[in-house]
Parts: sequence; C-alpha cells; structure tokens
Amino acid sequence: MALPPTAPLSTPAAPEKLVGFDQAVWFYDALAGLVFGSSQQAAQLAALRGLPGGAPHILILGGGTGWVLDEVLRRVPAATVLYLEASPKMLGRARARLAREFPQAVGQVEFRHGTQAALQPAERFGAIITFFVLDCIPSADLGAALAQLRAAQRPGAPWLVADFRPARRGWRRWLLRLMYLFFRLTTGLRAREMPDLRAALGRLGLAAGHPQLFFGGAMEALIFTENPAMAQP
Repeated sequence: MALPPTAPLSTPAAPEKLVGFDQAVWFYDALAGLVFGSSQQAAQLAALRGLPGGAPHILILGGGTGWVLDEVLRRVPAATVLYLEASPKMLGRARARLAREFPQAVGQVEFRHGTQAALQPAERFGAIITFFVLDCIPSADLGAALAQLRAAQRPGAPWLVADFRPARRGWRRWLLRLMYLFFRLTTGLRAREMPDLRAALGRLGLAAGHPQLFFGGAMEALIFTENPAMAQP
C-alpha cells in the first residue's frame, strides 16, 4: 500500500552497519505469540501506562512491525513519533500498518532506518520507548548506546522499558541462552547475554519503581524517571 508523502521515511546522515531482524520479519510476531502467548504484549501495555499526556514527541526504538506504534497513538492521539528501526523490512511493515490502522496519524510519524546512532544531536523526546530491543545490544556497546538515548531524553521524560530479566540459574537462564543462540544463528545477532538494565540506567541517573513481572517472572515492565537522589545540587 502506497503512503501519502506526509509520512516521511528518512535514513541516517551517515551510514551505519546495522544488524536488523530482516530474516525474522516473516515469523517474529508469530513465534513470539507461540512461545510467550500474550506475555510480551502484556508487559508492553504495562509499561505504556507511563506515557505522558498532551502532545509529546516520542521515540520508539526497535518497534518491529508496528504493534507498539498503534498502542501509543491510541493512548496519546496528539503525539508525534520518531520510529527508529534497524530492519528495513520491519520498518516497511510498520509503515504499512500505520496507513491501514491510523491513516489520520500518518503525518505525525517519522520512520527512520537506523539505531540510536541515527539520532540527531539536537533531538529531544518527551518519552523514550525501548521494548525488547536493549537486549540486542552487545555488552561492549551498551553503555555508549544508553548514553546516546539518555542525551535525547527531555528533563522529566519517562523512559519505558519492557524486556527480559537477567537470570543466573534455573529455567529462565536456559531460556535466555536458547533465545540468544537462536537469533545469533538466524539473524546474526551479536549480543550474547541479557544486560542488567536497571543497573545500567541507574548509572545514568534514572530509577524505576517496582517492576511488573510476566511469563513466570522472565519478563518485566519498568518505567524509569530521573532519580532525585542523583540530581545535581
């Protein structure tokens, strides 16, 4: 389906080497539903309760085929959104889905191919959404990636996270190992382990309340805001 010219599809100013999920686009949503049922979507819906009202400028990083974008626009119809996705095929599906489900909001969304490295220095957001994407960043790159996102966060803006939880033992640890192996083989994913996102974002001056847990505690929804204890005097 062709879209009106008011729905821009932009690319980074400088090319970056991306590891997207193009190879998984045809089965990703179905596989997630088969393995996890409604748990992933439930975790995302829980995190979206932290969205601000009004007409915020929102960053969605790694939104996949567009389900999250639909939910954001249902909750905050006046929002403008930067939809940043490393997979061109995922991006195309999200773009088509928007035209089909929310044609009236086409002009409110910019689709951009890339990762956090594609953000412009002056871009700032009233909310940042990272659902099941930060776990795809290799440990060696995570600190710099989170710092880039933190720099784009407006003062007081929430950072919404839904993701898996780190695990040192038991079935959750084996689940994570199998998932990383599967996506390493099917998509070339470079990440090898689930990061401790609460600790990593805490080092950047953010804090989250009590997490909401899903899928037997394997997933969590977190709403991060600035930690008053780390505020500058």
